[in-house]
Amino acid sequence: MDETLAVAGADGLLRCPWGIAPDDYRAYHDTEWGVPVRGDRALFERMSLEAFQSGLSWLTILRRREGFRAAFADFDAARVAAFAEEDVTRLLQDPGIIRNRLKIEATVGNAAILAGWRAGELTELIWSYAPDPAERPVPRGNGDIAATTPESTALSKELRRRGLRFVGPTTAHALMQSCGLVNDHLADCHFRGIGR
Repeated sequence: MDETLAVAGADGLLRCPWGIAPDDYRAYHDTEWGVPVRGDRALFERMSLEAFQSGLSWLTILRRREGFRAAFADFDAARVAAFAEEDVTRLLQDPGIIRNRLKIEATVGNAAILAGWRAGELTELIWSYAPDPAERPVPRGNGDIAATTPESTALSKELRRRGLRFVGPTTAHALMQSCGLVNDHLADCHFRGIGR
């Protein structure tokens, strides 16, 4: 079991080990990861990016984030839902994103489903699976952080029941971490309690 604890950065602040370097990770760790995200468009973006990350480094996704936003109409579900086969072909040629046909088609298909939901429905659904923070032990080291939880498994099951794709339990848990449904900053991480 990996017992890596929080590590001091160049500024002397303790951070989760992955959030020390490079600068992209440090900025994401310090300003976004674990900060509550609400809003259907923002959650659709995060859910899509987590799906694209599957099997890759999160750094790869972070460095292409603006490319993803441009390619997927700033994650406006109604606009993405209108994408046709020629749009998929165009995206497969776009070096600003991960050019994986299954993930591109899943994003377009997920947008088609979400475009039919009422405003706020995705936000309500995702946040309904947030566990009670008082019932979650505070992770001291990396080995205390699971890849999935009962809540992420249940969220994944419900999203898939509704027809969404590339939303397995591990992806759902990463979404919950990144969007602040759970706080997996390590106990000694300076950013654990800031704005959360």
